[in-house]
Order: sequence, then C-alpha cells, then structure tokens
Amino acid sequence: MVGVRANKAHRDERIALGFLVTSSAIFVIAIALILAFLAVNGTALFYQDHYSPIAFLFGSDWDGFGGKFGAAPFIVGSLVATGFAILVGGPLGVAIGLFFSELAPKRVAEAFKPAIEVLVGIPSIVYGWIGLTLLVPLIARVFHAEGDGLLAAGIVLSIMILPTVISLSEDALKVVPNALREGSAALGATRWETMSRVLVPAASSGLAVAIILGIARAIGETLAVQLVLGNAAVIPGSLLTPAAALTSEIVMDMGDAPEGSAFRHALFTMALLLLLIAMCLIVLIRLALRKRS
Repeated sequence: MVGVRANKAHRDERIALGFLVTSSAIFVIAIALILAFLAVNGTALFYQDHYSPIAFLFGSDWDGFGGKFGAAPFIVGSLVATGFAILVGGPLGVAIGLFFSELAPKRVAEAFKPAIEVLVGIPSIVYGWIGLTLLVPLIARVFHAEGDGLLAAGIVLSIMILPTVISLSEDALKVVPNALREGSAALGATRWETMSRVLVPAASSGLAVAIILGIARAIGETLAVQLVLGNAAVIPGSLLTPAAALTSEIVMDMGDAPEGSAFRHALFTMALLLLLIAMCLIVLIRLALRKRS
C-alpha cells in the first residue's frame, strides 16, 4: 500500500514537473518568436531599403510617403515623457507604499489597498480623456501655453503608474522580516533611519520590480499619450511644447503604410527601438538599485 502511494506521488510529481517545463518552454518560445519577428521587420529598413541608421536615429524630418524617416522627434518625446513619469511617479509610488506599509494605521491601509488595486485596472483611455479635458486646459491657463505637450503627458503617465508602483512596493516592504526592524530599533535607529537604511535596501529587488512594471506601462502607453501630447513631429524645445512619441506615431501611421513598403518597415523599426529603449531603462534601474543596496 505504501509503495503504491509512493509510486502515485512520484507520478504526480513528474506530471507537474512536465507541465511546468512545458509552460516555461512555451513562454520562452513565444518571447523568442516576438523578438525575432521584430528584429527581422525592424531591420528591413536598413538592409532591404538601404536607409541610413544615422539618418533614422538623428534625423528630424518624417514623411512616410516622401521617403524621410527621421525618428529623432519621436525618440526624444518618448524618452522625456517616460523619464518624467519615472522621476515623479517612481519615488512617489515607493514613498506611498512605504507609508502604507510602515506608518499608516492598519484600518487606513486596509481601506486604501482595494482602491489602489482598482485603479490599476482603469483603461488608459480614461486617464487620457481626463487629462485632455481637465489637465490640458489647466496647464494652458497656468503657463499661458497650448496645454498639450510633454508636461501633460508626463503628469498623466506619472498618475497611471502610481497604482502599480504603490501596490507592489507595499507588498515588497511587508515581506521584509520583522527581525530587521527590531534589530534596527535595538541599535537606536530612528524610524526614518530604519525605513531608509534597512527596509528599502532589504526590499530593493521587489521595489525594482515595481518600478520596472511602471516603466513598462509608461513607455508602452499609446492612447493616453496620444490624447495629451499634441502629436507634433518636431523636437520639443520645452515641456510645454507639443511633441510626439514612438507609440502614438506607430498607431497613427500603421493603417496608412502599405505592406512591404519602406514606410511600414520604418514603423517596425520604431517598434524595435521602443523595445530596446525599454530594455535599457530596465537594466539601468536594476543596476542603480543594486548599487544602492
């Protein structure tokens, strides 16, 4: 009887292991196929249409049907809007997560936790529409400018990534062992010193995941950015001037670009470049947090 149960347990274990290995393999293969598809179509502009990579990266003239594919305005717009969201929404989200985890009364934290999780699921078009109807006119009145531009896009993206960063940061801080808090207090550290010098470094890997997911949502956002950015294919002179982003330009032009044309290949190149920028930002965030810890 014992041998039968042992054989059954081993069989179930092998089945579970096979399922997990198969699932992981499917995921890896799917990601590899996506990357290969983007790599082939994204580089066709250079090896098939013989367009200069330097002209693509640093040129400022964009005319899909005229054969001009200077993507510098869209690169600058994406980097500035995403950088603004990271610099504002990232630290603010971690700070709010630290407050809910360490300082807020339990009832307050339990009341706000479901509300924050609900905010994660709000469609991006809602954020964009609110930004277009409320934020853009406010910026226009305060700064006497057009209103739509990088500042509006950055603020909208910062608000969009906050729920994700807050929720994951709070979870990362809560799993830090209480022994670290008690040991820090026993050594005479203040609550602020405990939070800044003990808890944050101890939860750095979880905080990195929170910020990385915020970056992923910010840099890949399309509809919300398209509504408030102004969609002007020029290199912006300030945060108050209209600009354009890689995502918004891909959405607007993909339907007009003929299949197999240099125009279509240029849009795929922009998508590949967007992926590479996101990967570089993620690596930089991980290195910065690892160095701090």
